[in-house]
Amino acid sequence: MEERPHVFRRGTGRVLLMLHGTGGSEREIAALAGVIDPDATVLAPRGTVTERGMARWFRREAEGVFDVDDVVLRAGELAEFARWACDRYELGRPEVVAAGFSNGANMALALGALHPDVTRRVVAFSGMYPFADREIESALDGSAVLLLGGDDDPMAPAASVDRLVAQLEARGARVDRRRRPGGHGIDDEEIAAATGWLATH
Repeated sequence: MEERPHVFRRGTGRVLLMLHGTGGSEREIAALAGVIDPDATVLAPRGTVTERGMARWFRREAEGVFDVDDVVLRAGELAEFARWACDRYELGRPEVVAAGFSNGANMALALGALHPDVTRRVVAFSGMYPFADREIESALDGSAVLLLGGDDDPMAPAASVDRLVAQLEARGARVDRRRRPGGHGIDDEEIAAATGWLATH
C-alpha cells in the first residue's frame, strides 16, 4: 500500500482515526483528538481526493450529491490504510474509533458501515447519509455511532440524517443522535458530548 500523508501520535488508549473536512488538514483534526480523548493514540490521514485545491475524502457531483461508487472505493482504501498503520506502528488490533467533521464525518460513517472489521465506533460531527439511494448491507450488531449536528445544517440536511439513523439501526447499530439549534460546525457542547460518549464506549 502506498503511504499517504498522516499524523501519528502514540497514546495509552484506543486509536482515534481522525478525518478532516473538505479543505481541512490532518494536523487540524488531530488537535481535536487531544481534546475529546487526551489518552488516545491518534491517527489522522489526509484525504486523497482534491476539489479546487482542497483535500477531501471522495468525489461529489454537487453539494450534497456524492459519487457513491467513489465513496465505496475510498472507504476501502481508508480501511486498508488503517490496517497498514496498525501494523506499521505495532499497535496490534486495537479498538479504533473513526471520528470526523463534515466530509470526514461522512467518510467515518462509510467506513463504519462498510468495514466494521476496522471500526465499530464512529463519532460524526455534521455528517449525513453517504450512500444516496443505496442501502447499508453490512451486519452492524455491536456497532455504536454518535451523531452530532445542527437542525438547520444545509450541508447535512435533517432528512438525510434521518435516513442515516434508520439505516444504521436497521442493520443493528446503536445510534445516539444529539441535535442542537444552528448549522454546520462543531460547538463546545458537542465536544463535551463526544468526550462523554467516548468515556462510556
